[in-house]
Amino acid sequence: MLIVDDEPQIRRFLTHAFEAAGYEPLHAGSGAEALAQCAAQAPDLVILDLGLPDMDGKAVLEALHRDGDVPVIVLSARDSEMEKIMALDLGASDFVTKPFGIGELLARIRASLRHRAEPAAAEGTLPGAIVRGALRISVALRTVEYGGTALHLTPKEYELLVVLVQNSDRVMTHGQLLAQVWGPAHAGDVTYLRVFIGQLRQKLAAAGATADHIHTELGIGYRWKDS
Repeated sequence: MLIVDDEPQIRRFLTHAFEAAGYEPLHAGSGAEALAQCAAQAPDLVILDLGLPDMDGKAVLEALHRDGDVPVIVLSARDSEMEKIMALDLGASDFVTKPFGIGELLARIRASLRHRAEPAAAEGTLPGAIVRGALRISVALRTVEYGGTALHLTPKEYELLVVLVQNSDRVMTHGQLLAQVWGPAHAGDVTYLRVFIGQLRQKLAAAGATADHIHTELGIGYRWKDS
């Protein structure tokens, strides 16, 4: 795990917390050092501050996403919706705003590492079934059950659910969901997306779901939560 932050006290705090949690953290104080560390050490995950002394953290994020698939959690004092959306669209796995709770950050780290460990669902290599608790999706048959009850979904509802579930515990922006399900030409149709999310929630509830599995990240997008 690589900690990228220009504040020494933050690096020390995170290093102690991560070591106590059983991780072996590396650290970098600049964008150039971060990219060099990633190339040399290939960390399992990167904690990235956007405010670096030598380059914008988003440029580091873009380079990491272009050159590999290491999950990146952005940890930043920049808390505007636009900053979060830009970081997530550039490939960040998650965005945590400073000040933060170490318990929440560790939970986000576990979720990102768990997501990376799951088999890649590349085209032509999708698993036969995706199971998340009471939810079961048969990819081959394009059928969905919740607690044994069949959900009758439209083709687009099904595709939207699959994208959300395959990226469970990860924030998916409006633009990402619209582009993946409807295509890039629909990337701005947020109202359209909200209608489909509402329909999915209703059908899950009708099948007996008691938790709101589709969590709204206000102004940004949605996150599938198993419980």
